[in-house]
Amino acid sequence: MTTTTSKTDELIAQVKAALGAARDIADRAERDGDRDFTDAERAEIQAKMNDASELKKKLDQAKADEKMRSAIADLGGGVGLIEKEEKAARRTPSGLIVPDGKSLGKHFTDSKEYRELLASAPNGVFGKDHRVQSRPVGFERLVGRAGGQKDLVTGGSDTSAGAFVQPDYRGLQVGLDLFQRPLMLRDLVTNGTTSSDTVEYVRMTGVTNNAAPVPEATATTGTSGTKPESGLTAARVTTPVRTIAHWIPVTKRALSDAAQIRTLIDAFLQYGLEEELEDQMISGDGTGENFEGLANVSGVQQQAFDTDLLTTTRKAKTLVYTVGRSVPTGYVLHPLDVEALDLLQDNEGRYYFGGPSQSGMGFGGTAPLWSLPVIQSEGVEPGTGYIGDWRKAVLWDREQASITVSDSHADFFIRNMVAILAEMRAAFGVLQPSAFVEIDLGTTGS
Repeated sequence: MTTTTSKTDELIAQVKAALGAARDIADRAERDGDRDFTDAERAEIQAKMNDASELKKKLDQAKADEKMRSAIADLGGGVGLIEKEEKAARRTPSGLIVPDGKSLGKHFTDSKEYRELLASAPNGVFGKDHRVQSRPVGFERLVGRAGGQKDLVTGGSDTSAGAFVQPDYRGLQVGLDLFQRPLMLRDLVTNGTTSSDTVEYVRMTGVTNNAAPVPEATATTGTSGTKPESGLTAARVTTPVRTIAHWIPVTKRALSDAAQIRTLIDAFLQYGLEEELEDQMISGDGTGENFEGLANVSGVQQQAFDTDLLTTTRKAKTLVYTVGRSVPTGYVLHPLDVEALDLLQDNEGRYYFGGPSQSGMGFGGTAPLWSLPVIQSEGVEPGTGYIGDWRKAVLWDREQASITVSDSHADFFIRNMVAILAEMRAAFGVLQPSAFVEIDLGTTGS
């Protein structure tokens, strides 16, 4: 197949040939005493000029096609780079992937509500006399421990929000992720949504399978040919949607800086909601406004400590298969228990999980435990672990995460301060408790 470049070269040669032929005729008439063209010469010159004109149009089209192909090739490389950057941008500090490609902070500072808020202040800077009240800015796919007021975030202090306003320099820069733990449990369970304040679902509490070969009936009475009956035991469970929220105080000056506000929302407020959500999914006691976490769900199987950590965790896996009639998808352990497993050695002092030259198991690790991934979570009590089919635990998002800014809190109005509130609403449920096993790891992880 002829390439674009060779086609262009061929057309250029054909144009030159047509013009050259017409020029040869003109030169011949000039050598003959600059005579007039004969009718035959005139027709031949006109034909060559027409050919050259048509070839020139084709040449221009070929050159245009070549430029378009080059642009497409360049765009393809750029798209690949853009996709790579977008994937990195979608990874939030907690390791979650957000659907619209923006973090919660970026979503807030790009929102119409934030632009309107800044537009209400001269030159986008809030003065001491300005009132501040934004409309809530919702965000899909984000889920915080509600706490008391902590350190005030200001725009001028180098130990507060002012620390986020930096000169443009290059070097080692550490963000708030230094104080964050990896959050992975949400990615292990089934994620759903709800539009109600309560979620009603069926929880499977027992299965009896009496299926057996049955002979053909030999009589019309008695038990001849009777088929065995199996049974399912289920319970209707209603779980309320709970609210998880927290807030931080900032000055109006700090609010005017979109970059530092975005950092605070993404790296602190958003992460705080996710951390508390994970804790509630595991250890919520079901009282007050707490979730009913896995640790407090009736019907979860128990595996007692047996000989050592490896024996105990392996027997727990068997329980999920044989009693729970389910396929386990992962272990969830406290970091101290993961450490205890990583440090296990055989009789010759060799580490079972690679030792210091390897990354071990758990978050970022490469060594699974009994062929299953290990999720580390501080929401699990040290010395206790869980294994199960995590697809049978469901997190229902009701309102996802939202950000609201207001100076209508306490005396914030007269102190030129605002509160940034992050909150979400969700419900959690375990569809089949027997598909999970609580593991007693002894005292090694405590």
